[in-house]
Amino acid sequence: MPPNPPTAPSKELHVFPNPAAERDYVIQFQIPEFTCHCPLTGQPDFAHFTIDMVCDELCIELKSLKMYMWSFRHEGAFHEKVTNDILSKIVGVTQPRYARITARWYVRGGIYTNVVAEHRAKGWKNDAIVPAPQLPQATGLR
Repeated sequence: MPPNPPTAPSKELHVFPNPAAERDYVIQFQIPEFTCHCPLTGQPDFAHFTIDMVCDELCIELKSLKMYMWSFRHEGAFHEKVTNDILSKIVGVTQPRYARITARWYVRGGIYTNVVAEHRAKGWKNDAIVPAPQLPQATGLR
């Protein structure tokens, strides 16, 4: 049996039909090892991403999400831009009822940066099921 082909970073996100599209429920992805580079210094940046979604008709396939997040590893990106670009890609591919990305960036120059970006489908108001973003205490990330 031939070995599986190696995996590689990709800008594609694959989807599958939501198996319970009749109800609101939260899918939460934790991505603790996100990396990219500062576009000014070239230094590596590290972040813990949390993606909360209430899908409509489509859900994100996990391996493609992993390969998509990996695709930023050698790119220069400001924290605010890359966080919003990822949200825009997810929204564009899945058209969710709700999506929020919380990017907790590790310390740089003595400053922690958290970027939280949200999308709500027109008319969607079921905030009761969406957990509050978990941001670190002033003493650092946990």
